[in-house]
Amino acid sequence: MTTASSVPDPSGLHCLRCGLEVRGFAGCPRCAADGIGANAMPPLADLDGLELAGYPGGPWGWPETLPVSGSPVTLGEGGTPNIRLRTDPAALGDGRAPECGSELWVKYEGGNPTGSHKDRAMAVGVAAAVETGADTVCAASSGNAGAAAAAYAGRAGLRCVVFTTESVPSALAAQIDLLGAEQVRCAGGFPERNAAMAQAVAEHGWYPLTSYSSPSPGGNPYANEGYKSVAYELARDFAGRRIGAVVVPTSRADLLAGIERGFRELAAAGLVSAAPRMIAAEPAGAAPFTAALRHADRAAQERTRVESHPTAAFSLGENSPCWQGLDALWRSGGTAVAVAEKEFLAEQHRLAQQGLLLEASSAVAVSVARRMLRERPEPVVAIGTATGMKGLGPAE
Repeated sequence: MTTASSVPDPSGLHCLRCGLEVRGFAGCPRCAADGIGANAMPPLADLDGLELAGYPGGPWGWPETLPVSGSPVTLGEGGTPNIRLRTDPAALGDGRAPECGSELWVKYEGGNPTGSHKDRAMAVGVAAAVETGADTVCAASSGNAGAAAAAYAGRAGLRCVVFTTESVPSALAAQIDLLGAEQVRCAGGFPERNAAMAQAVAEHGWYPLTSYSSPSPGGNPYANEGYKSVAYELARDFAGRRIGAVVVPTSRADLLAGIERGFRELAAAGLVSAAPRMIAAEPAGAAPFTAALRHADRAAQERTRVESHPTAAFSLGENSPCWQGLDALWRSGGTAVAVAEKEFLAEQHRLAQQGLLLEASSAVAVSVARRMLRERPEPVVAIGTATGMKGLGPAE
């Protein structure tokens, strides 16, 4: 079995906040000592010479943009559809007619192989694990990341251990089991689950595909680079039209930060005229980014703490904002918006009646996107992170 001393540390990673060169996957130790979870990432990719019209989609569509040099690990992830939603007065919810230019879209990540956006990250993260010579990968997950980790580890022939809690939905637990992962159910909540994974990484040297340290800096930096492909696909599919805002269900902000990095790369290469504003969508019961942005200065924002409560959007919930998410919001001129559970569950039902079954966390993003349309008549894209099939129980 691979041991902690035999798994090479990642290289070329620097803290997004302070610039420190970082070894390992626990985030920046200097920022953590200051009470702030800050991720360390590889340099941005240079997209000069690439053309959006020829981009085939998915993380491996432009493999040169990824910090992995080995063979791809893929199940055909990416290339997910953009679905335009109705913006009639009833759907907008305020009785007003939509203004010209109001377009509400969902990028449906439920179209990925295991049914969520996590496939983009795990395809790259598992390939990075293979490159290090690891034989076991692990993930701490409320469901989607665990299922994706299990699938891509199986594809690569690696052992996979998923740390969950007793509250993981039965459909997701069954998916993880069927995909061949070893599931470790931890008593308690996210802190206990993450602590168990941290101990396993330290003692056994298993390759970590997700966040496990506290304060959380975000997930595996190599895996997170897979999320840039969402931006590439949106830029290709909306060629010639500027997207005003991209609304992302946000917890540790891996997806939010990854999409912003992708748009930043595109803008630097002149492949988009302007990057969209990034919007962090949160349930009101677990909204550290929304609370942080109420403060006027950034020092107070990055030290914000809230009491996070469980909600129907069970995959969302942190006590503090991960710095990578704040950075994405600052750079893009974005913001964070929290919605009440009653509102996003009503949105989930409305979407289902229109034929689009999304998980509750995705409905949080669509609820926020509708609010964006009321403020500015411009195309807005909400990221539908996963299919709603994952949260369904047996029919009664």
